[in-house]
Amino acid sequence: MNNLPIVDRVSRHFDLSRQFTALHKISVTLSRSLETGQTLLAIIRALYENADMQYGMVCLFDKARSALFIEALYGADSEMEKKCKNVRYRIGEGILGAVMSQRRSLALPRISDDPRFLDRLNLYDYSLPFISVPIPGSDGIPLGVLAAQPMAAGEDQLPAATRFLEMVANLICQTVRPVEHPCDVTGAPKQQRGTPRPLVKQRYGFDNMVGSSRSMRRIFDMIHQVAKWDTTVLVRGESGTGKELIANAIHYNSPRAREPFVKFNCVALPDTLLESELFGHEKGAYTGAVRQRKGRFELADGGTLFLDEIGESSLSFQGKLLRILQEGEMERVGGDTTIKVNVRIIAATNRNLEEEVQSGNFREDLYYRLNVMQINLPPLRKRQEDIVELTQFLIAKLAAKQGRDLRISEGALCLLKNYSWPGNVRELENCLERASVMSKEGLIDRNIIVSNQRTPARQATQALRRNLPHPQSAEGQDDDDLDDRQRLIAALEKSGWVQAKAARLLGMTPRQVAYRIQNLNIDIPRL
Repeated sequence: MNNLPIVDRVSRHFDLSRQFTALHKISVTLSRSLETGQTLLAIIRALYENADMQYGMVCLFDKARSALFIEALYGADSEMEKKCKNVRYRIGEGILGAVMSQRRSLALPRISDDPRFLDRLNLYDYSLPFISVPIPGSDGIPLGVLAAQPMAAGEDQLPAATRFLEMVANLICQTVRPVEHPCDVTGAPKQQRGTPRPLVKQRYGFDNMVGSSRSMRRIFDMIHQVAKWDTTVLVRGESGTGKELIANAIHYNSPRAREPFVKFNCVALPDTLLESELFGHEKGAYTGAVRQRKGRFELADGGTLFLDEIGESSLSFQGKLLRILQEGEMERVGGDTTIKVNVRIIAATNRNLEEEVQSGNFREDLYYRLNVMQINLPPLRKRQEDIVELTQFLIAKLAAKQGRDLRISEGALCLLKNYSWPGNVRELENCLERASVMSKEGLIDRNIIVSNQRTPARQATQALRRNLPHPQSAEGQDDDDLDDRQRLIAALEKSGWVQAKAARLLGMTPRQVAYRIQNLNIDIPRL
C-alpha cells in the first residue's frame, strides 16, 4: 500500500539544516503558479523527503458543511487517495477536530496513548509520534489543519518538529483560501451580499450541530435548502433537542444573515404585555408608557424573528399574530399608523399542534400559516449512534471553556450510550459539565459519571447487564469489532472493572482479558 521511496529511518535527527532545506523547497513550490491541490501535495512531499515526516496531510475546513475534508495526502496508494476524499472530521472530533476547535497544536509522543486518534486512513504507525497544527486564518478561525508523523520516536525532538510544522502552516495560509463554493448555502452570490461576521456565524451556524446519523443528515440537508428562501419554518421536537440551534443555523446561513435575528419566547410574558412586546407602543398608550417603544417585529425588520414555544401561546395572542403573518402589517399599541415589516418567521414547539387544533387550543388558520416548512428533530434516544460524536464535541467545547485538556474513558462512554436521555442534548451537556468540574486530572471516567448523575448511571448499568452475554456464548470469539469491544466493556462494568471477574463472566482467562483490553484500546478507570 505504501508507495513512499525507501528511506533510512535509523538515528534520524530533526536538525536545523534539514528544516532550512525543506523550507527552501516549500518556498520554491509556493512561488510557482500551481493549482491548490498540486501545491499542497508538493509541500507535504517536501516534509517527507527533507524533514523526515511521513504521511503528511492537509485538511481544509468547509464552512458550508461545517467539517474538515482532506485536500492533500502523501504516502497512500491510489485507492486510498480516492477514499480519503470522503473522509471528514467535524469540529471537536478526533485529533484533527480538536485542533480545529481549540485552535492550537497537538503533539502526541505516541499515537496509541491518545484515545482521540481515529485513524480513519489506517496509515499511521501507532508506536511513533503524531503532530497536528492549525492553518491560521485571517479572521482568527483556522483555514484547516496540517498533520504529519515524524519517523523517529524521540520525544525531545517533538517541540522543534511542532514549531517547524507551524511555520509551514503559516506559509500555507498565505496561499490557500478558505473552502468556498461559487454560491454559498443560501444560493446568493458572495459579491451580492456581505458575509456574516465569522465568529458570530461559527457560534450560531452549523458548527454547533453534531450528528452523522441518517436522521440528522437529512435535517442538515433540509436546513441547507430551507436557508436559501424566506419560507416560514416550523421546528418541532422535544425540549432540549436543539430547536433554537436550528433557527440560528437557518438565519446565519440565509440571505438575511447580516440583518437582525430576534428571539421571543411566547410564554415569557402574560397576554397583557405580549402585544406591546411584539408590536411596540406609542408614548402614553397606557400607564407607564413614558416613551415610544419598538416591538420585536420592528426590531427584526429585514431579518428573522424566532417565536419559541408557539404551542404554549393563548388564543387571543394567536389571533393578533395571524394578521401580521398574513399581511405583513401592524400598528403599535396606542397608535393609528400602519407599519409594514419584512420579517421571516421561524417558530418552534414541543407540543403536538395537530392535537391542540383538534382540542381547540390552537387556531387552525395559524397552524397552516406556520406549518409551511416543517423540521422534526429526533430525540437523542432515537439517534444513539450520535452520542459518542456529540460527547466528544461537548467535551472539546468544555475544554476550551475551562482552558484545559479533557477526555473521557470508554467505560463512561459506554454508560452514556446506554441511557435514554429524557432531557436530550441539554441533559447530556449538563451531565458532562458536572463531570468535568469534578474531574481533577481532566479524565471523565465511569466513577465520576456515577457519583454525579445517579439516574443515567443506574439505568445504563442495568441496560449493560441485560445485554451481557452468558459465559458459554462468549467463548472463542476473537473478532475485534465494535460489538466484541462493547461486550468486553459490559463485562468489565458488571464486574466493577475487576479483570479476573470479567474473565469468569466471559469464560476466558484473565490473561486473555488483559490482552484484549490492550488490543482493543480500552481505558481502565482509576478506582
